[in-house]
Amino acid sequence: MTSAASSVPPAAPPLRLHLVTLGVAALPRAIAFYDALGLVRRDRGTQGVAFFEAGNVGLALFPRPELAADATLADTGPGGFSGIALAFNVAGEGEVDATLAAAQAAGGRVVKAGQHVFWGGYSGYFTDPDGHVWEVAHNPFFPFDDAGRLVLPD
Repeated sequence: MTSAASSVPPAAPPLRLHLVTLGVAALPRAIAFYDALGLVRRDRGTQGVAFFEAGNVGLALFPRPELAADATLADTGPGGFSGIALAFNVAGEGEVDATLAAAQAAGGRVVKAGQHVFWGGYSGYFTDPDGHVWEVAHNPFFPFDDAGRLVLPD
């Protein structure tokens, strides 16, 4: 006979975001894009995937069909808005525009030019060559700490 206490699953560790993995159509093209934006590639010895430093989170690039298979999901293919936007916050409005220009020069597409937005900041959006959406924002209400990490207000 089991007690109610023994049927409770063990406590899970606190949820953290350590890696964002993007499914990509052409791994070399995706690597070149993120290299051009200045991300530092790590673990070059592992084949079939690429890892980049992206602040306190790692960015991984993995062939889209293989990523879907690994998750045991059907790959419905790219196209349309995925419901996910990655965000890069910067210290000033000029940095938003400079980042959007760099993304475009590297082969991305600016989908919304930098502009003042309803919440009091300045932001724009680009997509990488696989259509992954990135917001670039200056949010005067979310400062950075001494280590460059975003500080979310209480």
